[in-house]
Amino acid sequence: MQIHTLDKAQLINEVQLGGQLNHAVEGGRRADFALMLAMLSPDHLETVPIDAPPPKGKTEAELRAYFELRDPQPLTTSEHCYENAAAQAKAFHESGLNGVRLLQELQPTALTFPPQDTKGLPEEVYHNLSGHERRMLPPKEEAKIKASPQDLYLSLIQAKRFAEMYQTA
Repeated sequence: MQIHTLDKAQLINEVQLGGQLNHAVEGGRRADFALMLAMLSPDHLETVPIDAPPPKGKTEAELRAYFELRDPQPLTTSEHCYENAAAQAKAFHESGLNGVRLLQELQPTALTFPPQDTKGLPEEVYHNLSGHERRMLPPKEEAKIKASPQDLYLSLIQAKRFAEMYQTA
């Protein structure tokens, strides 16, 4: 008789147990705690995601304009990065590390300097190709990466939720 009542409990998440789960942990009742966890539904499709997406706020560009911050450090090179890097090297030789730090804050250089004129291929691969193969390569336009930590976080949350849904399906 008790088995049928346990089957009809339809516990989906720990909120339905109320304070009983906490009292079992505080009281050291391992058997009750294990039974309550075993009664929870293992189906991820039944659980409702608790993390709500963050409210739509101001964009990063609007916040930078509001707080009068400079542009973020570029991820890849632009037309001015080589000039800025040369100026930083000159400042290092003339005034030391403090001059370089000052220039880095005023005119940030890129984080990476990928090879140029290799049609988007790594240098080792491009220089291994023959002249005929190099002529056959299509011209590749370098696309700038448009990413921010907030966008990455939202993308990771969405990917996790989709993976959880498709895992059980």
